[in-house]
Amino acid sequence: MSEQTVTETVTAVDGTEIVIDVVGEGDAVVLIGGAFNDRSTVAGLAEQLASRFSVFTYDRRGRGASGDESQDYAIADEVGDLATVLGYAGGRASVFGHSSGAILALEGAHHGLPIDRLAVYEPPYSADPDLPRPAPELFGRLKALVAAGDRDGAAQLFLRDLVGVPEQGVAGMKSGPAWSFLVDKAPSLPYDALLSSPWDLLSSDRLTGIDLPVLAIYGEQTTPGLAAGTKAVAALVPGAALEVVPDEDHSVLQRPAVLAPLLTTFFG
Repeated sequence: MSEQTVTETVTAVDGTEIVIDVVGEGDAVVLIGGAFNDRSTVAGLAEQLASRFSVFTYDRRGRGASGDESQDYAIADEVGDLATVLGYAGGRASVFGHSSGAILALEGAHHGLPIDRLAVYEPPYSADPDLPRPAPELFGRLKALVAAGDRDGAAQLFLRDLVGVPEQGVAGMKSGPAWSFLVDKAPSLPYDALLSSPWDLLSSDRLTGIDLPVLAIYGEQTTPGLAAGTKAVAALVPGAALEVVPDEDHSVLQRPAVLAPLLTTFFG
């Protein structure tokens, strides 16, 4: 990063050590990545925002440099981690979440965490009853693969059967240079699956009580399911705004300059 980045470690309620990077100066903004992500994947966006904000990125539990003391993972564990990060950020902050990180951010807002403004990009809820949904039993299969240490199998199952990547696409990813990075994150994939619960249609109960400015964003070229999940947030959260980014899809974090102006305006 061109700005100086400071790396710190904080301890969550259950003793899990969470590693945080901080860059920039100004009002606090926390960035949260989704499945197969760690703090490195949102670092480009942090750099884009650092001239205006103090930006906090962190490795969610079970990935990157963070630990994982989960006994039997529950969403509340990661909501607690986010609360710890917000505490380190000064007690409150604005938050941006991408994919399952967007759902985590919404869970935090739902549970009353001190979030000032919340922007979410393509939360992968199942929100369209006319679209196919994965079978609930896939969650147990995913957990079993992780427990057996089969990271390749877990990553393939998640991509193919939960995300919907075609078999040929998964094969291409396996032969590419990024596969080792993806497989490294496989132990945390059940957490993303539980957050999204794609086998269940989104219930409005998951978004009740969110009383803060919310911006829901999706890319014009994204999948119908991700667009539907984003639109559902905008429809169910009172006062939420909806933004469609031209020519973009779910991989927008690879082009952080696209998101930075939107977030700077919204968080500013």
